[in-house]
Amino acid sequence: MKKAILFLSFALASGAVFASGGAEVKLDRVNVDLHDQESLQRGARIFVNYCLSCHSAAYARYNRVAADLGIPEDQMVKNMVFIPDAKGDLKPGSLMKATMPAEVAKAAFNTVPPDLSVITRARTPDWFYTYMRSFYRDDARPSGWNNSVFPNVSMPHVLHDWQGQQRAVYRTEKHESVSMKDGKKVKQVSEEKFFDHFEIERAGSMSPEQFDSTMRDLTNFMVYLGEPAKLVRYQLGIMVLVFLSILLVIAYLLKKEYWKDVH
Repeated sequence: MKKAILFLSFALASGAVFASGGAEVKLDRVNVDLHDQESLQRGARIFVNYCLSCHSAAYARYNRVAADLGIPEDQMVKNMVFIPDAKGDLKPGSLMKATMPAEVAKAAFNTVPPDLSVITRARTPDWFYTYMRSFYRDDARPSGWNNSVFPNVSMPHVLHDWQGQQRAVYRTEKHESVSMKDGKKVKQVSEEKFFDHFEIERAGSMSPEQFDSTMRDLTNFMVYLGEPAKLVRYQLGIMVLVFLSILLVIAYLLKKEYWKDVH
């Protein structure tokens, strides 16, 4: 019961944290396919190598991920488990915790990076997919990076070598209003800036299409991570529907047998 309360509290807290990302932005749609095991494996590799340094996924265990994604357990331990237990052993049953201590992360980013176990459930897969592709250079920020989906976020762009460096281009919209002053109408003009699009300043090692596909793999894995039992639930649902269909036929035949002599 305590674990359930803690999990619910975390989910609500995550929603509040990521909802602080500012005004609404246009989100790009992402094609999530939890049956695409190769995509899930690629996403897991990206998450472990680039995200798990700062962010935990403490509601998941390595051996569960390995079993669900078809990764041999020895390969999982060799390539993805980096934090030893108290005895110095690398355990496949360990929780997926960040390699960077919380106090070090807070000193570096002025905040403790949140656990990402349920990020796609708290903020939707489209939000996460768009966020990961929306970093741009901003020398006014301590990290040198900003994000159009989550303005002034503390997170630097750890995948800039892949995506490259892009610049945010804004458009200015003018708004006119009329007010009364000393019995006379006074027209006032105000300006407001809105994000419009990105321009590439320096190309990365991936093309835009390749980077989008890579972020789709990462998003796919994060959706799986938010509810590892979803595929099992889908399979059970299909089995239940098949069972009910067979039961319907049996019930119909039984009804005909009971009522055949009734005129």
